[in-house]
Amino acid sequence: MLKENLFQVEERIRAACARCGRSPEEVTLIAVSKTKPVSMIEEIYKEGIRNFGENKPQELRDKYDLLPQDIRWHMIGHLQKNKIKYVIGRACMIHSVDSAELAAAIDSQAAKNNVIMPVLAEVNMAGEDTKFGLRPEDVMSFVRTVSELKNIRLSGLMTIAPYVENPEENRIHFRNLRKLSIDIRNKNIDNIFMSELSMGMTNDYEVAIEEGATIIRVGTGIFGERDYSSTETHSI
Repeated sequence: MLKENLFQVEERIRAACARCGRSPEEVTLIAVSKTKPVSMIEEIYKEGIRNFGENKPQELRDKYDLLPQDIRWHMIGHLQKNKIKYVIGRACMIHSVDSAELAAAIDSQAAKNNVIMPVLAEVNMAGEDTKFGLRPEDVMSFVRTVSELKNIRLSGLMTIAPYVENPEENRIHFRNLRKLSIDIRNKNIDNIFMSELSMGMTNDYEVAIEEGATIIRVGTGIFGERDYSSTETHSI
């Protein structure tokens, strides 16, 4: 079943790329494996997927030790400063940096580990009260502050769009994130690299691809519905 789910997702990625004249090679699929057992991750791994996303630092840490070392782990959930130590040295990228304070804390931990940590700035494009993320109008100030840090590399932007019945409703948020990325890139700020746009989940990743996503985060579309009792109400 998982193999068939993955095949359908990859087919839809190819179709979305064809519609907008892009190569599927330009889009990285992250299989969002939060709450999923190692056995399911291994099944998808066997199909060639190497990028996996986790929401909780401790879960990423534990799975990192149990699974093949060529997996590229992405920290996509909200990150508290006291949990950074579980992520540095294990994750290839942190998608959810939403404050200058968090960026500075990541920079400090990365320096202790003698690594440069790729990160994305999380932007709350729809202005939802229930979501983390920088306000669009605050992003430029954040970027200039982060540019001074030596052990993190701001590689682009990330957003979590609202859960909507019609994915077309989120097109404006994806389009505006891309515009913001271009505006930042055009300022040629040292140590700032706007090469990645992490946007689009199970419900809307095709629209995100059409609007320039370089990374999409798909959980339910690959692994099926999650079985857990939390307050989350939308499908990644």
